[in-house]
Amino acid sequence: MKKSDSLRRRRSFREPRARFLIVCEGKVTEPLYFKEIRRIERGIIDLEIVPAGVPKTVVERAARMKKESAREAKRRADENLRYDSVWCVFDIDEHPLVAEAKQQAQENGIEVAISNPCFELWFLLHFQDQTAHIARSHVQRLCREHMPGYEKAPDCDALMPHQDEAIERAVRLEDWQESRGNAGENPSTGVHRLIQKINAVCRL
Repeated sequence: MKKSDSLRRRRSFREPRARFLIVCEGKVTEPLYFKEIRRIERGIIDLEIVPAGVPKTVVERAARMKKESAREAKRRADENLRYDSVWCVFDIDEHPLVAEAKQQAQENGIEVAISNPCFELWFLLHFQDQTAHIARSHVQRLCREHMPGYEKAPDCDALMPHQDEAIERAVRLEDWQESRGNAGENPSTGVHRLIQKINAVCRL
């Protein structure tokens, strides 16, 4: 390989940085949260929102965008256009075809951050442990207690100082559920793994 060919393939007018694609199921809560993360972490995240989608739709959109980015990187001879990390974020809820969505994600090299019963469980873990089975409405009520005025828009100023605590609680919860043979059961969330991945890149 000629040096000039390598330089031409990586040609860019910006400093190369990791590109994240996060495809969300929710229309409000998740996008608002990840947009705030994007702002705080200097814009390293490319965010695609799938409104009112079900898990399989979310994964299909992510797989399509991942392939499109690879084709564009090849066409323009610029590997900076390729996504470095692709994630799908959705809830268990009562959605159909969740197992199929997870399998499709795995086949396409896509990570999943699944919450049970809902994404707001990740917010709750910023403030307290939660091991008992909990309904979506109860999670949301507890979030309002910890973040007065909270409805759909997360209070990121209240969340960010407790992010490390939330990660620790989520890891303990995940390990505890797995030790009982209940991986992915209510309550559980995989959002911490996505946040850890973002932090690892941004803190290099």
